Amino acid sequence: MLTITTVQSKADVLGILTLQQANLRKNVPAHIQVEQGFVTVEHDPQVLSRMNQAAPSVIAKDGDTVVGYALTMLPEFGADVPELLPLFALIKSLTYQEKPIYDYSWYVMGQVCVAEAYRGQQVFDKLFQHHYEVYGNRFQLLITDISANNTRSLRAHKRVGFEPVYEFHDPTIGETWVIVLWNWK
Repeated sequence: MLTITTVQSKADVLGILTLQQANLRKNVPAHIQVEQGFVTVEHDPQVLSRMNQAAPSVIAKDGDTVVGYALTMLPEFGADVPELLPLFALIKSLTYQEKPIYDYSWYVMGQVCVAEAYRGQQVFDKLFQHHYEVYGNRFQLLITDISANNTRSLRAHKRVGFEPVYEFHDPTIGETWVIVLWNWK
C-alpha cells in the first residue's frame, strides 16, 4: 500500500539515504541516467536529520520502505549542503515577476527521487502535490535546480507546474543547471 506522507522518524531519514545511494549519478550507469534520471547531491545524515526536524520532507512509502522523496530545504540550510551553494547564491540575485525572489516566502526542494520500480505511477506528482498541501499556505514559491542533462527530471518538473527562471554553468563540476520554480500564489 503506497502512502504519501512526511518524514516521521529516523527510519524515514535512513530510508531516504538508502534510496539516494541507489540513484546517485556516480552509482547509476550512463544509459540509465539518460533514460531514468539521477540524483547528484549526497546528503550528510546529520544535516538531513536537522532539515527534517525544521520542516519534514515529503516521502512515498510502500509499507515501511521509503520508495520516493522530495526534500524540504528551508533557506537557513543553504550553507549546509556545499553542492547547493551556487543555487542559494543565485536566488539572492534573481527576480521573478519583476520582484526579487527574496521578497517572496520560499523554500528549496533539495532533491527528488522515486525508486525505479515505482516510476511511471505518478509518485513524483503525488510527492509534489503533498508539498503543496503541507506547505502551500506557508510559502509562495518552491524552488529547485536540475541538471540540464537530466531531461527526465526537467520534463517531470514542468508537468507538475514548475517553470524555468534561470540557467547557469557551474565550472567547479562542469555542469549546467536550470533553476525552476513553482508559483503557489
